[in-house]
Amino acid sequence: MRIGFATWFLLFTAMPASAQSNFKFFEPVQPPRSAQIMAHRGMHMLAPENSLKAILECATDYVEWAEIDVRLSKDGQHVIIHDDNLDRCTDGKGKVADFNLEELKQLDAGSWFAPRFKGTRLLTLNDLLVAAKGKVNLYLDCKQIDPELLAKEILAAEMERQVIVYGSPEVLSKVSAAAESKIPIMAKFRPTSSTTDSFLKEINPAAVELDADDVTPELCKVFRAKGIKVQAKVLGDKWDNPTVWGKMLDAGVDWLQTDDPVGLRFAEVRRRIAKFPVKISYHRGACRYAPENTIPSIEKAAALGADYIEIDIRPTKDGKYVLLHDGTLDRTTDGKGPVRSSTFEEVAKLTAGAWFGRPFAVMRVPPLSDGLTAMGKQSHAYLDAKDITPADLLAAIQKHDLVERSVVYQSRDYLAKLKALEPKVRPLPPLRRADQFDQVAAISPYGFDMNWSILSQELIDKSHKAGIQVFSDSLANEHEKVEQYLKAIGWGIDVIQTNHPLRVLRAIELVEPKRP
Repeated sequence: MRIGFATWFLLFTAMPASAQSNFKFFEPVQPPRSAQIMAHRGMHMLAPENSLKAILECATDYVEWAEIDVRLSKDGQHVIIHDDNLDRCTDGKGKVADFNLEELKQLDAGSWFAPRFKGTRLLTLNDLLVAAKGKVNLYLDCKQIDPELLAKEILAAEMERQVIVYGSPEVLSKVSAAAESKIPIMAKFRPTSSTTDSFLKEINPAAVELDADDVTPELCKVFRAKGIKVQAKVLGDKWDNPTVWGKMLDAGVDWLQTDDPVGLRFAEVRRRIAKFPVKISYHRGACRYAPENTIPSIEKAAALGADYIEIDIRPTKDGKYVLLHDGTLDRTTDGKGPVRSSTFEEVAKLTAGAWFGRPFAVMRVPPLSDGLTAMGKQSHAYLDAKDITPADLLAAIQKHDLVERSVVYQSRDYLAKLKALEPKVRPLPPLRRADQFDQVAAISPYGFDMNWSILSQELIDKSHKAGIQVFSDSLANEHEKVEQYLKAIGWGIDVIQTNHPLRVLRAIELVEPKRP
């Protein structure tokens, strides 16, 4: 049975303020956002769930929180693992609670996800607290814990402002007592009359967790008036989607726990910023979150609203075209040797995703046609014509109605031949040195793929005066930084190509609206 808002308000205002109201959490992202994201088990789409890499990659992507799971070993030590048994996420067998910490630390907790994570170990809570300090906040889901030890470890690490402890009321009470209420706690809140009184009397939380179906603007208003953070749990296909995210944000939640932190963050920022000051090109698709040049990578980029999706084109032995960056099969498939030495049928049987992660093990090397189809009707194609004839490329983009919704990257000579076949194509030749400007501009390109190291206000202005857009990729580590993006955006760059779209998004959030 549900009760009305007026009754809720009276109940809450009659209660004393929470002992943890208005708790001052550490803000990993500066300036802080009003709506923060909790990545469920870390960035588990790019590294094994609950692993150190999955957790710390939250900080790399400007995601404020990682939700992680805490359990006890046989000898009473806290380890980070979701399941109560070892079978799914390690090479061990049996219950976590049946093994001592030293035995658990010998297990391989990475190979199940992908061979490149072989040797990944289960984390102890203490090691995680040390590693996350000053980088990312932690939602500690207490599956099975020692409350006194948990409190001791958090306080010893001086991480009380960087955690929220979630569990049953009984467990939370013990944690609070052991920590003298210095550690913030959060419990599930279900708005039913049968649980309201016990919740309010037994728990003095810093935050509450609400299932998405239970979130309302009225509840958020009441909790926030009490200085209590509201976390919306939006896990699962029913809730983890743009429609529900929008409802949660409209209701006024503070945190959202999600399996799609990238999609959620893009959706949230697009609500605040109607027109981005720069376009984003996704290098080899959304290659940070799915295997490069595969259908999932392209579809993910399109779902995020990519302005451009860059793909690489190469031929097989029998003259058909597939999406692969390298000239050989070795790095991103389970094949060997040059792409040109294998037939299309042979290449089509190879996995192009197992190297990246278990969820993509069945992904195959896509033909060019499938890749172009996967881009959808909104994103533009950024075609790196590694090894395809101008005539064959033109036929492909004509078939998919992409002549004026794509750019083609190749040499000046190649692009001149392509433009001779179809004047409407949009050439994108490289500009590696400023003194090559006139020579490259002679083919009347749609844009320059300008070397990031030569970007300047003067060169971008000169390009724009010539009617040429400026693209540049910031793929070197020294350039994949918000500060670099901000400088280029301030100069008026048109398109930034990146492996790290959430970093570019963060720069977009910070740009002062100077350009129309």
